[in-house]
Amino acid sequence: MSEPITLNVGGKLYTTSLSTLTSFPDSMLGAMFSGKMPTKRDSQGYCFIDRDGKVFRYILNFLRTSHLDLPEDFQEMGLLRREADFYQVQPLIEALQEKEVELSKAEKNAMLNITLDQRTQTVHFTVREAPQIYSLSSSSMEVFSAHIFSTSSLFLKLLGSRLYYCFNGNLSSISSYLQDPNHLTLDWVATVEGLPEEEYTRQNLKRLWVVPANTQINSFQVFVEEVLKIAMSDGFCVDSSHPHASDFMNNKIIRLIRYK
Repeated sequence: MSEPITLNVGGKLYTTSLSTLTSFPDSMLGAMFSGKMPTKRDSQGYCFIDRDGKVFRYILNFLRTSHLDLPEDFQEMGLLRREADFYQVQPLIEALQEKEVELSKAEKNAMLNITLDQRTQTVHFTVREAPQIYSLSSSSMEVFSAHIFSTSSLFLKLLGSRLYYCFNGNLSSISSYLQDPNHLTLDWVATVEGLPEEEYTRQNLKRLWVVPANTQINSFQVFVEEVLKIAMSDGFCVDSSHPHASDFMNNKIIRLIRYK
């Protein structure tokens, strides 16, 4: 084994080996400890990472064994998922997704209700035609809203691990926007033809993606299809008694149920 390395993660010390930290070379930790990324040191000379120190133990154990081992009463799945996203340990991210599916299926009967809204609005923006020459332009933009309620908080966490906002050039999980364990509201826009990328950021316009399929959601039809895939893989089925068939086909209301 390689020489031991002590890390300071959010004020909590961990001692491990270089081979463990680089066991997944494509991860952020793999890059940090292979010399591809700079590292910071604390006053004792230990490598310092400004992240949650408590849940890092589960990430470190995964690096050692390639197995996700969590206590039966583990209550910080969302935090651990965000930390796994930060460290970019892809096999751990996938293991967490599988674990959430497993936990979600272990729940009792559940209901999922989604109300959808769509509107068209005009967006104004400037276009640089030449150095120091700008013109004012405008275009129609499709704006979408989805109000999601589920009696299964674990399903909403699962949904949050698959849907990502694209904003300011980065993808971020919608799970970070989940304030209420049973409610989630999504607001996003379709891609606007001719709109410069920096205008999405300046005007606070988010786009929505599905991962790992890397599919952008530019219509309610695609949104409904992707949500149905995720829900049905989790044991849900369409409630035949509600809503009215015309509402479902018009993508206004989606209601699914799960029986155990």
